[in-house]
This record gives sequence, C-alpha cells and structure tokens, in this order.
Amino acid sequence: MTEESNGSESTSPEKLSIDNLSDFQFHAAYLAYSETFDKVGDPETKSQLNQNITALQQNQIDYSTFYNNISKYRLEANSQQRRNRPTIRTQRKREWRRKAQKRERNKRHRK
Repeated sequence: MTEESNGSESTSPEKLSIDNLSDFQFHAAYLAYSETFDKVGDPETKSQLNQNITALQQNQIDYSTFYNNISKYRLEANSQQRRNRPTIRTQRKREWRRKAQKRERNKRHRK
C-alpha cells in the first residue's frame, strides 16, 4: 500500500548542476535559473526551468529566448518575495522634530 502511494506522488525535480564558469553568458543564465529555481515551489514550474536551461546548454535556444521563457517565473518569484517583505516607514526631519518637541513639552508639563 505504501508503494502505491509513493509511486503515485510526483516528486519535485532537482536543480541541475550544469554551470560552466568559463562561459560568462551561460554562467549568468545559470545564475538566473538557479535563483528562480530556488524561489519557486511548483514542481511543474521547476521542470519548465530545467527544460529551458537544458535547451540553452544544448544550443537549441538562444539567450534572449531563454530569458523570455523564464521572465514570467522570475516575476512571480519576485512578487511573492515582495509580499513577505516588511514595509519601511520614513519620516521627514521637520516632522520628527515637531513630534520630539511635542513629546518634550508633554513630558515637562506632566510633572
């Protein structure tokens, strides 16, 4: 029974280790692939990324086609990352000074 459940589950594809440090363009493309692969969670997306990097390595597609193919996955990964990022609230110096002066005034008169 456990063999049937293990056989029916689809395993997540593994990241390919086909980086070529001597070819700068391919190395840059591999870094983009690797970063995107790490950020996405969908097994179907990961297999598409694997197919694209393999096709690029075998010169079946050119670099512009590769980047066009993975651009939608990169955008999805970046948008998911931005949602999890905390927002930074800023304040003008004049506004900060006014609030500080108000706090000091209130503190002085509460005694």
